[in-house]
Amino acid sequence: MIEITVGHTPDADDAFMFYGIVSGKASNSNLRIKHVVEDIETLNRTAFKHELHVTAVSAHAYHYLNDYQILRPGGSFGLNYGPIVLSKKKAQIDLKKSVIAIPGKLTTAALLLKLVLGNSFVEKEMRFEFIPKAVQDGIVDAGLVIHEAQITYDKSKFDKVLDLGAWWYTETNGLPLPLGINIASSRLMNQPQIDAFQELLRNSILYGINNIDEAVNYAMSYSRGQSKDIITRFIKMYVNDITVDLGINGEKALATLFELSRNKGLLPSESRLKFA
Repeated sequence: MIEITVGHTPDADDAFMFYGIVSGKASNSNLRIKHVVEDIETLNRTAFKHELHVTAVSAHAYHYLNDYQILRPGGSFGLNYGPIVLSKKKAQIDLKKSVIAIPGKLTTAALLLKLVLGNSFVEKEMRFEFIPKAVQDGIVDAGLVIHEAQITYDKSKFDKVLDLGAWWYTETNGLPLPLGINIASSRLMNQPQIDAFQELLRNSILYGINNIDEAVNYAMSYSRGQSKDIITRFIKMYVNDITVDLGINGEKALATLFELSRNKGLLPSESRLKFA
């Protein structure tokens, strides 16, 4: 038996995906899983050092990483929804001339924002959970919001001034929006091990989908104070058919993200996508 270190975020959708493994309902007698839980930008940075066998990363970050395979299960893709930009209620701002809080330079959300606005705005990095308060307190003019805050923000305090998921859907004629993916280190794992983990993760996701109430109850430990109804809604948004397997549309969406970004000068070179 080998121990596989797996990095994932402290978010309800990730917890839901891994519930089958954590509960033992999905297992492989040759693999022992050690979970490492960090925010997505920390995982993006950690991936450069190949410290984890498998890790969640932003799709954007994958462009800069070497010797990793993209796993077919476990991706977070928006289906005509995704990150949004918030400002104070009734604030009159020009986003291209604003200071905007972002949840990390390597996040896909930050790349999407530049696809829309270019490099004209001033970005201020901070952890994703602090962004709404930074907007409310006037530390920044606007904030790029990810995770469940996309649907739970206080509409009495904030206005949604840009919907990046809707922009992407229109721009790409309906492709899913690739936000996060799971990748396996080819330096730390051989191909049979990668294939075995990939099958285990897929089985874990399927167990959660087929036992949704049980899996959501576990995911509530990562709810950050939100109700079960909200967390269930969020999970159903980001655990979908593409989460089970990227499929042709998932592959095309990733290639399109990198092609659009390269064409606008936001990425330095052509991206090399290697799928497990």
